[in-house]
Amino acid sequence: MSEGLYILVSFVVVFLDAALIAFFARMVVSLFTMGGESKLYLILYYFTEPLVTPVRALCEKFGWFEGVPLDVPYFITSLILSLSTTALSSMVAA
Repeated sequence: MSEGLYILVSFVVVFLDAALIAFFARMVVSLFTMGGESKLYLILYYFTEPLVTPVRALCEKFGWFEGVPLDVPYFITSLILSLSTTALSSMVAA
């Protein structure tokens, strides 16, 4: 792997790791705050929501998970980020 590609993939892995940490932090903070009362929750929301929006729009378009009390697109996005991080990390390690 060329040095430039290695740096790019490493940067993407770091960004995805930060996003996963923000997803987890948002989930934990949402358990202790109601709505958008916390400034920390708002910061995490504004960082993570642009990643969730495309998945949420796709689920709404096809009517998937209607009536489910959980935010399933949020969990799907977390899974996609986790799998992407794992795949890219294995590319960097090879």
